[in-house]
Amino acid sequence: MRKKKSENSGFNVWRSYSDMMAGVLLLFVLIMCVTLFQAQKSYNESLKERDEKIALQEEYTLEILAQQSALEEKEDQLKNQDEQLKTQDEKLAEQKKLLADLAAKLQDQEETLNAQQAALDEKTALLSDQQAKIDNIIGVKAEVVESLKKEFAKNNVNVDIDSQTGALTLDANVMFDYDEAELTSEGESALSKVLPIYCKVLLEEKHKPYLAEIIIDGYTDTDGDYSYNLELSQQRSLAVAQYLLDIQHQFLNDKQVGDLEDYLTVNGHSMANPILDANGNVDKDASRRVEVKFRLKDDEMIDELNKIMSSTDNKNNQNNQNNQDKKES
Repeated sequence: MRKKKSENSGFNVWRSYSDMMAGVLLLFVLIMCVTLFQAQKSYNESLKERDEKIALQEEYTLEILAQQSALEEKEDQLKNQDEQLKTQDEKLAEQKKLLADLAAKLQDQEETLNAQQAALDEKTALLSDQQAKIDNIIGVKAEVVESLKKEFAKNNVNVDIDSQTGALTLDANVMFDYDEAELTSEGESALSKVLPIYCKVLLEEKHKPYLAEIIIDGYTDTDGDYSYNLELSQQRSLAVAQYLLDIQHQFLNDKQVGDLEDYLTVNGHSMANPILDANGNVDKDASRRVEVKFRLKDDEMIDELNKIMSSTDNKNNQNNQNNQDKKES
């Protein structure tokens, strides 16, 4: 009985040990399963995290590539802008040079204009002075012409005298026979009436300071040879002058006689300056004439001043035209 109980006791020990070992094995298996599960889970999470990182890296890579492409595009733009800026700098340098040249030209033009203005001011002052002299001369000439007209009218002598120049026209057909240079009695009678009045007025003390010449001009018609007519016109004007010198003591004092001889000038003009009729044809009778006229001392100055003023007007007109052309261009 005790032996059987001892055997059962031994069996139970081994059974307990076996159960314990089985439990330990089960626990080990469970631990291994849990460990494997955890490891698989960790592995899966690692794979997921790796995939996420790879996806993120790819996203970053794409973003970096996009940024790099954008940078390259910006670099190209900057390069183009640099080239444009360089071109603009070159153009700006050219413009600065052009502006400098223009400024230099403007400076030269300004200096030229200042010089021209100074010259113009000087000419204006000169013209003003000359204009005053002209006004005085014109006034003297008008006064002489008016005195001549009054004196002839006072003596009831009808003459052909120019209101502007004071020239006295004598009909050669009355004073000379055709193709002759010797005064007729009728011509001497006409001259004795007009020459003393004309010369006395010119030799008055108020007029004499301005007097330069007393002129006797002879003219023929247009028939015949120029040389022959030149000699004839000279002989006729000399005949009038000689007659004047022959009678001068009858109406002039000794001082005036000397003055007349100093002032007297005689010319022959042949067929020059013929007189035309209303139809524009040569009036031969009127062309055969002798003119007695006078010239004041400053007549040349008037002519010269007229030339200067005419030249100044032409120059101003040309400058205005040039300025207009520049504006239009």
